[in-house]
This record gives sequence, structure tokens and C-alpha cells, in this order.
Amino acid sequence: MHYNYCTLLSSRAPVAAVAAARALTHVRHPLLACTLRSYASASRGKSSQHMPPGSELAGKSNLTPRIHERLQHLRIRYADLNTRMSGDISDLGREELAKVSKDFSDTGQIVLPYNRLLELYGELTELQQMIDESKDQSLRTLALEERQVALEDVAEAERQIINGLLPKDQAESGGAILEIRAGTGGDEASLFSGELLRMYERHSQLRGWKFNTISSLEEGDRVKEATVEVSGRGVFGALMFESGVHRVQRVPATETQGRIHTSTVTVAVLPQATDVHIEVRESDLRIDVFRASGKGGQHVNTTDSAVRITHLPTGLAVENQQERSQLRNKEKAMQILRARLYDMERQKLDNERRASRNRLIGTGDRSEKCRTYNFAQSRVTDHRINLSLYDLEGIMSGVSLQHIIDRLRIQHDLDELADMS
Repeated sequence: MHYNYCTLLSSRAPVAAVAAARALTHVRHPLLACTLRSYASASRGKSSQHMPPGSELAGKSNLTPRIHERLQHLRIRYADLNTRMSGDISDLGREELAKVSKDFSDTGQIVLPYNRLLELYGELTELQQMIDESKDQSLRTLALEERQVALEDVAEAERQIINGLLPKDQAESGGAILEIRAGTGGDEASLFSGELLRMYERHSQLRGWKFNTISSLEEGDRVKEATVEVSGRGVFGALMFESGVHRVQRVPATETQGRIHTSTVTVAVLPQATDVHIEVRESDLRIDVFRASGKGGQHVNTTDSAVRITHLPTGLAVENQQERSQLRNKEKAMQILRARLYDMERQKLDNERRASRNRLIGTGDRSEKCRTYNFAQSRVTDHRINLSLYDLEGIMSGVSLQHIIDRLRIQHDLDELADMS
């Protein structure tokens, strides 16, 4: 059966036909495009047209056959919505029109990248055929270069599709509360806790986020614990995978025999809650004030500026003595309490939804060893995705941390997609 171009653009045309017809419109080199047309004509009607989408990328694509099947249904739905939106909409009420428009827009965010992906599949098939069969070395070189670009475009299209398919979590678009605490290892753990705190601060600066210390217990470079508010777009979505136990292996400065010590630091990343997210009734709170302790100063042990707030239904208690003002300490303690209550509720729902399966990433379980920093080998290993990078300096400077975050995000999204499939 033959299809004209308009028919091929409809969702009901066979996938292979769409891919073969549209692939040539995206090849970047004119000579290569001309040659590919002859390859496409020669291969028309071959059994490859009946191959499933992306079969030439078997083992490399993140999209399973079941996901492709679902995407095909979405293409049909998108075409139906497009027909409806293009026709007479005078019979639609305001609410129904708004619903149809939103459905059309949301579906398009998945279908349009998928259409592009199908084009890329066809393009890759023709390019691979040229690489295998062409005797012209210059054309083969061009085809190899074009194939690499197309593979990168495939990865980007798949990322857009996966993002569109996954349910949206409002918390991921907002800020976060970052809690860092020194674990086992004494002074060495406190030193590394301070280094992690500075790593996150530098990373936040690079991302254009605001980094504001809510409370901290530190002495020089040693940080026993710190609570930080990180504000900006998408902060929690990026940092949520940092929750867990961070292990450091190195020779401490005080070690005289050169032995490597292992210390740990726990990191918890909580979504930044607002009154809209969670309601805290005054009757559920017990507020105690007491004199601040710590380093000397005019207000330490002389005024009742420190505040402890206990949430009676859950037993959660939060203290803050960072500020000289009792009112400011109360405000900051309430901010932390809201974040913890919000995180408890999210964890409860998440555990119910995933009771049948262990999560690979982002549980925030304090007993989970999520990452190891080995200074002797200049290596950082994230155990959840078996990723090792030999760029300790770049990661601790906050620059290369993004590479780990990106890989964790990809694996998290694929796990979510697997649950949906």
C-alpha cells in the first residue's frame, strides 16, 4: 500500500512507513540525503518495514515494546483530539473546552517527541545500510557522523517521552530542606560533613539556587549537623537522590601510619513544604523555650531565645537556636517541622504505592549506603546505579555532581516507567 505525505503524518499510518518517509527530511548533509533516498527506494518493501519500532536499536532503547504499544494508542488519541479541536467547537462548554485543550496539549508533549523518534528510527536504518553497503569512504564517514548525531537525538527524544509519560510530582518543582549530619568516624566524619555542605553550596551557586543556612552546629571546618534551605526551580527534583549514607575513605590528617579510615555522613533531602501542602494546627503543638548553648556570646545562656517545637500527634520534635531572636528561631523551627511532616506523608503514600517492589533510588533510608568517596583513588561510586567516576575533585567542587544527578534521574524515571508498564 502507498501513502501520501499527509496520510503518513496521521497516527494511523504504519510506523515503518512514517519513519521511512519522514527520515529523509531531517538528514543534515544534502549529498547524504540524496544518497539515502536511493537506499530508501531500493529497500522499499523489504521485511525491515515490518520490524517493530527501533528494532535496529535493540538493547539500546529505554522504551520497551509495551511502552511503544501505549505510545501508539496515544498517537491515535492525539489525532482524534486534533480533529476535534480543528472542527466546530461551538457546542463545547467553557469547562469542557478547557479540558479538551489541556488534554490535547498534554498528549502532544508525548506524541510529538514520539513522532520525531519514529523519524529517527527510519533515519538510523538508512544510515546503517549505507555504512554497511557503501563503497565510497567519504559517504561512509558522513553517514557515521550523521548516525552519531541521530543517536544523540534519539536519547533526547526518549527523555522527553519518558518525562511526558511519568506522573507529575508537584514537590519536585519546588525547593528543598537539606539536612546533613556527621555519622560514624568522630572528627573525620565532622570534617567530611563540612566538605559535603560546601559541595552542595557550590553546586547550588552554579545552578542559580539560593542557599540559606537555617541551623548548624559547627566548629571551624567541622560540622556535626546542619540544616539548609535551598530555594529555586526544580531543587527538590534534582537533590532528592542525595538522601542516604555518604561514606568517605581516606587517610585522616591525624593518622601517622598512613591507614585509610572509613567515616559516614547522613544526608536527608526534604521537600520544602508550605501551608498549602500541609496544615499544622496550633493545638497540635507544644512549644518550649530555653537558653541557647554553644559558643560564647552576649545572648548565650542569658536569654530564653532557643525554641523546641513538638508535634504531639506524631511526636516529631524540632529545635532551633541559630538566631538571637526567639521569634526567628520559632519561624525556622516551624519551617523544618512542616518539611518533615510533609516528607512523612509523601513517604507513607510512596511506600503504599511501591509495597510490591524495592526502590533502587531515593528512599532516604538512613541505613542505606548510597555513595562512597575514595580519596586515594580519586573515585566516587554511587552504589544504587553502580556508577564510578574518577573525578573526585570535580564532584567535591560541585561542578561534576550534576553528572551523578543526571544518571540517578534517568534510572529513577526508568523505574517509574517500569512500574507503569
